[in-house]
Amino acid sequence: MGLFSQAAFYTTVNHIRDLPAHGGREVAFVGRSNAGKSSAINTLANHVRLAYTSKTPGRTQHLNYFALGNGRYIVDLPGYGYAKVPPEAKRHWESLLSHYLQHREELIGLVVIMDIRHPLTELDVTMLDWFAPTGKPVHILLTKSDKLSRQQATLTFVKVKAYLAENYPQCSVQVFSSLKKQGLDEAEAVIAGWLTD
Repeated sequence: MGLFSQAAFYTTVNHIRDLPAHGGREVAFVGRSNAGKSSAINTLANHVRLAYTSKTPGRTQHLNYFALGNGRYIVDLPGYGYAKVPPEAKRHWESLLSHYLQHREELIGLVVIMDIRHPLTELDVTMLDWFAPTGKPVHILLTKSDKLSRQQATLTFVKVKAYLAENYPQCSVQVFSSLKKQGLDEAEAVIAGWLTD
């Protein structure tokens, strides 16, 4: 039984003032809408509907907290880059996200979800830039690897890894597939390492 199998919904936050004062540790998951973030969280937790996966990308509009026990939490952040969101909602998210990512003391690391077929989009790079000044670690899951051949997936992984080494040395990266449960142990080892350090 892995750490994530204990995950249970804890609370949802729509305003900075509502962030829980639990004094524990948090790891946040973020990614472009439709990159497979909810599926990745559900796969890690071995739970079909822990995080809400939707046919309509951009449905996660709040910070959703899941408790792992012993003061440890994972936080599902709103997906970014989905166009069909009213401008005021988008502004609200951006302000909530930027404040949370840059100032939340309990946040000890960030998991960025990228579709392996379209990694390091402009928005992904903006997210890495936003978070870099904190000096906290980032782990990137290149999801949907089952959509590519093993050779294509490896090639993309090597390119992304080289780019990160040059520009974002605090980032690690791996290949991941929710469908085939590929990369599960590696992802869990990295995140559990942060939470139990």
